[in-house]
Amino acid sequence: MRELSGKVAVVTGAASGIGRALALRFAAEGMALMLADVDPGGLAETARQAGDGKVLTQVTDVSDAAAVRHLANRCFGELGAVHVLCNNAGVFQGGRMWTRGEEDFAWLLGVNLWGVLHGIHEFVPRMIEQDTEGHIVNTVSVAGLFTTPGSGGYAVTKYAAMAASQALAEDLAATGAKLRVTALCPGAVRTRIADSGRVRPAGLVSTPTQDEADAQEWVGRAAERGIEPAEVAELVVAAIREERFLVLTDPRYAARLRLQTETLLTGNLPPYQ
Repeated sequence: MRELSGKVAVVTGAASGIGRALALRFAAEGMALMLADVDPGGLAETARQAGDGKVLTQVTDVSDAAAVRHLANRCFGELGAVHVLCNNAGVFQGGRMWTRGEEDFAWLLGVNLWGVLHGIHEFVPRMIEQDTEGHIVNTVSVAGLFTTPGSGGYAVTKYAAMAASQALAEDLAATGAKLRVTALCPGAVRTRIADSGRVRPAGLVSTPTQDEADAQEWVGRAAERGIEPAEVAELVVAAIREERFLVLTDPRYAARLRLQTETLLTGNLPPYQ
């Protein structure tokens, strides 16, 4: 799908960070936008920055199947089609595996995994029925390829999101669909991912722990040193045009992935660096 002008893009998690950058990059290509997030103020600001093109916004909790269904119904109803779907919404919760409670996993799984699955279920069948070229971009994270201390709960959800992305790509290819898939695996990016708790539902709040605080601080420092979200958006547009499945934001991640595979085959854990 090389020509984006005049097409329709859906972006979840569009109120800030990578989601906002994707929205602005698609707007620059002349695409109509449906933007979703749980943050209405940030969503409105993204729409404002997107300029004078066709932009719709919908406050949406992607962990809620009915909310994503409403988003899809409105998008197809008012914009007539969807050509690029970015299941981008994501949250981070740090801490050791044995200190993370049910509330933590429920929140992480709800947004990071079920958000992707709900997007697939509600949009992809109708995108297939359009019988046009199209693309699904799932924001996974390098945490879906290899783990780091203090991010186990997050990694569980991201490994699952990667599996969902691979399975989706294979299913689409096996059925001859015109849709393609990209698994976006960013590492350190200058976003507010370490401050995900600002949008955490009140019913899923857990008791803070020191290991959680340490992990959040580490991720925050890494994000400050990361690349700009706009650079990630450029990589995504290129991947759509080139029909590339895996997008890494740092070439060193490929080397680390190879090292992990080699060491796991020997029966050992890869060294953490």
